[in-house]
Amino acid sequence: MDFNASLRRAIKTGNVILGQNNTEKCIREGKAQMVVVAGNCPAAFKSKLAGFENLFIHTFDGSSVALGKACGKPFMVSTLAIVTPGESDILSLKRA
Repeated sequence: MDFNASLRRAIKTGNVILGQNNTEKCIREGKAQMVVVAGNCPAAFKSKLAGFENLFIHTFDGSSVALGKACGKPFMVSTLAIVTPGESDILSLKRA
């Protein structure tokens, strides 16, 4: 599976929430099926995420700049939440 291609497909056809505040809100509302964090995401936010039970967290092998580019965005993205994957197979990471 090509993670970047799957992520772009999820953004295009599904519902993906970008940013720490929006991701945290999405998790609290119970909507997030999966959370992706950049390799350089602040440790304080990572530890906050660890406090949520039954939350699948995938660490992206790159910086927030690289994650932003993978999303097709011209800005840094340190975290994102997958609400619905659309036509993407990105949730298959949960089974791996």
